[in-house]
Amino acid sequence: MAYFLGIDAGGSHCRSRLIDADGTILGTGKTGPANARIGAERLQATLMDAAGQAVGMAGLDRDQVATIAAGMGIAGLSHPGAREALAAIAWPFASMHFETDAVIANIGAHMGQDGATLVIGTGSIAQIRFEGKNFAIGGYGFPISDEGSGAALGLSAMRHALRALDGRTKPTPLSSAVTARFDHETARAIAWMDQATPRDYAAFAPLVMDYAEANDAIARSIVEDAAQHIERFIETIFERGAPRCALVGGLAPRMKPWLRSRTVARLSDPLGDPLDGALHLAGYRRA
Repeated sequence: MAYFLGIDAGGSHCRSRLIDADGTILGTGKTGPANARIGAERLQATLMDAAGQAVGMAGLDRDQVATIAAGMGIAGLSHPGAREALAAIAWPFASMHFETDAVIANIGAHMGQDGATLVIGTGSIAQIRFEGKNFAIGGYGFPISDEGSGAALGLSAMRHALRALDGRTKPTPLSSAVTARFDHETARAIAWMDQATPRDYAAFAPLVMDYAEANDAIARSIVEDAAQHIERFIETIFERGAPRCALVGGLAPRMKPWLRSRTVARLSDPLGDPLDGALHLAGYRRA
């Protein structure tokens, strides 16, 4: 029997799905962040943890594991040397196919056909497949890029909150809620920022969205600015020839109401999810 393993390794979590040749889900797994920038050894451990959970749920033995065709979409894979480092690892599967997490999201959203996805999660990136070519827009890494993302929302919230503590801007419920995490002490906030990751900043995104929806002035300005970046992403996607565009990622459902109706009308619902894309990458095709 043929087995296919798909893994979606993103900045916030790593998910796996194991299926048989009929597409029946045999097992799943979930672990923490899995970005290629953490190094090949740590990344391998996280990927194998997620894979092991799915394999364990399915009850496969070592010989069956050796027949698995695996497809993995990994955040940060475009970082120099990352793909080569992963390819050099002795994986226990029959075949391995690597792409970025944005590529598998796009494959899944359009089931391998031409189209584009704009991923709005911890980070942001547009991935396009057009006339057989795959290319990305944005996604250069936080904080220089990732416009409209959860990390960008969190960074803006921290900036406004610190200005409010200084008296350079009027405090709002959002700024007070952010600085309360640090007992309203600038020094503690700065110490946190010295070690903070994109995921740490993105953890503030739900708070920003909550206060924006409650009409907090600072929160609204942050979200409206993010919406403008997302709108420009979408415009550029169609300018580059994509016939369809899907908005995906953890923050997408909450950002969509902030987009203009004419922009939303141009969007298509995804046909599948990133794990469907990873399984397609592995070689699985729906009947």
